[in-house]
Amino acid sequence: MSSLPFIDLKSQYAALKTSIDSRIQRVLDHGQYIMGPEVKELEEALAAYTGAKHCITVASGTEALLIALLALDLKPGDEVITTPFTFAATVETIVLLGGVPVFVDIEPDTCNIDASLIAAAITPRTRAIMPVSLYGQVADMDEIKAVAGGIPVIEDAAQSFGASYRGKKSCALSTFGATSFFPSKPLGCYGDGGALFTDDDALALAAREIRVHGQSARYTHTRVGVGGRMDTLQCAIVLAKLERFDWEVARRLEIGARYQRLLTDLPLQKLAVREDRDCVWAQFTLQLDDRPSVQKALNEAGIPTAIHYPKPLHRQPAYARPELSFPHAEAAAQRVISLPMSADLTIEQQDAVVAALRQALR
Repeated sequence: MSSLPFIDLKSQYAALKTSIDSRIQRVLDHGQYIMGPEVKELEEALAAYTGAKHCITVASGTEALLIALLALDLKPGDEVITTPFTFAATVETIVLLGGVPVFVDIEPDTCNIDASLIAAAITPRTRAIMPVSLYGQVADMDEIKAVAGGIPVIEDAAQSFGASYRGKKSCALSTFGATSFFPSKPLGCYGDGGALFTDDDALALAAREIRVHGQSARYTHTRVGVGGRMDTLQCAIVLAKLERFDWEVARRLEIGARYQRLLTDLPLQKLAVREDRDCVWAQFTLQLDDRPSVQKALNEAGIPTAIHYPKPLHRQPAYARPELSFPHAEAAAQRVISLPMSADLTIEQQDAVVAALRQALR
C-alpha cells in the first residue's frame, strides 16, 4: 500500500480551508503582524476553553516553560523536579537559567512522572515541580500539588491541550500550565507557537511583560525578558482551528479507544489511561519488545512510526547523569513506538495500521 501520513495535516486544512484562508487574509489586510487583534482574541478564547483566568500566548511551547520559570524567578542552583522521559525542552529551559533538574522516575504503565516518588526528591532548594502530561494524558496533578505544598507546579502540557482531568481541563490545573501549538500537537499552528495559563494575577502580569523583553510600557524595561511573542498570523490559524477542535478531541478519543480495542490480543503493552481522566493521544504510543524489527516491518508496509523518546534525558550528552538510574524510564525508551494518529485518520487507514502491526508481531 502507499504510505499513509503519520499526522494528517492536509485533510485538516482541506476541512478548514475557508476559515483558515479567511483568517490569514484578514491579518494580511490589517497588517498588524506583531501583537495584532487576533492575539488577544485567541487568549480570551483559550482562557475560556480551559477555565484558566489568564492565557498568555508565546512564541513556542519551549518559550512557555522558560517564561514560566522566569516569572517564578528561578535562580542559578535552584532545583526543579521533573521527569527524565520527555522531550529535551522540558529540561533545557531549567538548565538555560542555571537551574538544576532533579529527575524522578515514571510510572511504567502511563509513562508519566510517578507522583509517589516526588516527596523524596524535595529539598530546601526545590523551586518548582514540572510534571509532563505525556502523550496527551494529564499527570497525577492533584497528588503532585498535595506533595508540593507551597512549591509552584508547572504542568508541561505541550502534548495534552484539550485533555480532561477530574472534570477540569489540562493547563488549568496548577500554578502554570504551558502548552505548544507546534503543527503536530492536538491544537497546532503552521509554525511555532505556545501559551501559558495561570489564575495568578501577578504571575500573569510577569509573563506578559517577560514575553516583550520585560517591558511594562514601551521602552520601560522593568524585568529581564525575552522576545517571546506568538505572531498574529499563527494566532489567526489557531483561532480557525478552534472551530472544530471539540470534534477533533472527540475523534482522537474515539480513534485511541479503537486502537486499544483492536490491539488487545497482541503481545504488546498498551498505555494505561486512568479512569478519572482521558487522553487526547498527541501520539498513539505503545510498548513492545524487538522494536527495531517491528519498526522495519511497518516501514516496509508503508506505515510510518516514531519513537517518543529513544533515550531518557539523564542519558543524553547535554544532561548526562551517568551515576543515576531510572529503570522505568530507561525501559520505556527501549520499547515505546508511536503509530499514526490524527483526528482525520480513517477507519480504513487504522485497520491497515493494525493489520501491518499484527503481521509484524507474528
